[in-house]
Amino acid sequence: MPADRLAHRVFALVLFVLALPACAERRPYVELDGHRFGVEIAEDDASRARGLMERTELPADRGMLFVFQDDAPRAFWMKNTKIPLDILYFNADRQLLSVQHEVQPCRADPCPAYPSGAPARYVLELNAGEARRIGVTSGDELAIHR
Repeated sequence: MPADRLAHRVFALVLFVLALPACAERRPYVELDGHRFGVEIAEDDASRARGLMERTELPADRGMLFVFQDDAPRAFWMKNTKIPLDILYFNADRQLLSVQHEVQPCRADPCPAYPSGAPARYVLELNAGEARRIGVTSGDELAIHR
């Protein structure tokens, strides 16, 4: 193969490899207190009702973000949820209102509800202990990247 043709192919391959990240599927994530968590977003009734039910694990750097259209008192429960979670409630300005720490799976009906304590628009579920590990405090801002 002539050298100029080989150089052209190498150049084309380099351009292709450099373009791959731009073509990759972009996954939503949130940032809180300098920590990044990949999230699944639940923003319709069906996905919010399902949440993390029946999951047996959640990777350490992942979570679920529940998005509502209004600010209202919220209460989550752990029915059919198999992993312990931290439940973090945020207002419309994405400021942390409250945290329900290390909420355990519900083992029998009726399952207790874990309230927001104030009107919330966003709810972030993370593995139990993450909120304490990263040191969140009331008023911390949640950055959402879609």
